[in-house]
Amino acid sequence: MQIAVKISGLVKNYNGVLAVDHLDLMVPEGSIYGFLGPNGAGKTTTLKMIIGMTEPTQGEIEIMGKKVTFGQNEHRDVIGYLPDVPGFYDWMTSKEFLLFAGGLYDLPKDEVKKRAEELLKLVNLYKVRNKKIGTYSRGMKQRLGIAQALINNPKVVLLDEPVSALDPIGRKEVMDVIASLAGKVTVFFSTHILQDVERICDRVIIIHEGKKLLEDSMENIKQLPDIRALELELEDEKDVEQFLQLKSNKDVVDVTSDKQKVVISGMDINLLRTLVNKLVYEQSILLKKMVVQEVSLEDIFIKVVNHHV
Repeated sequence: MQIAVKISGLVKNYNGVLAVDHLDLMVPEGSIYGFLGPNGAGKTTTLKMIIGMTEPTQGEIEIMGKKVTFGQNEHRDVIGYLPDVPGFYDWMTSKEFLLFAGGLYDLPKDEVKKRAEELLKLVNLYKVRNKKIGTYSRGMKQRLGIAQALINNPKVVLLDEPVSALDPIGRKEVMDVIASLAGKVTVFFSTHILQDVERICDRVIIIHEGKKLLEDSMENIKQLPDIRALELELEDEKDVEQFLQLKSNKDVVDVTSDKQKVVISGMDINLLRTLVNKLVYEQSILLKKMVVQEVSLEDIFIKVVNHHV
């Protein structure tokens, strides 16, 4: 597995306050990597150190196997970056803006022009390419920001809170663009919005107060030992009482009910199934539905953060 971004022992100390505290992480090439944490966790500071805008107090950063040195620009051509509050020239059109952004790199004009057209189509702005950016919605500007971050055809794209201020429609549009980049470019994006990470990321790191609390693939994180739950729907509401009696069982954490619905939680989902099936058989209960509630990233996030507070 090729590593696109590697961070070892990264520290940023602001007058005795550790914004980033001995952080280690590895971002696989071609992955969509979610950098998750509450506001103030150190996400933006870390991204700024990766792109060379902020000097680390200590630690090492590698991009595509090459060490990053603060103040040098040799990694500029392989990195794309969208800050948390991107700035635009509102009097420009989106086409003009991308041509301007592409001109900052040592690329042939024809290549920049072709790349700009491709990206405007990718972010669904091609039809409004000749309209002033000042007339764009916030979501349209964020999509333009992603296009700008991709104009130099980078290998690694860093996106800082790309959807935090958007409405649901704008968020979906931006997340669809990010999801479309999977396997084509390495995407490393920070967010505090759990649903976005859960939807599109291959791998996630959770940080809090500058420290890494958890890093793993989404697949492995979902398999972490945790309280699981069975959701039942009964034919007859009077049968709910039978399931509420399971609260006394040592293997059951909790039982809740709402009319004909019952949720039974515990550590062993297979054992919960056995208890339910036994009760259904012995009491001749008519069961309309039984489904396993998936462990959400939100459940894991709250558990991990609370454990380290």
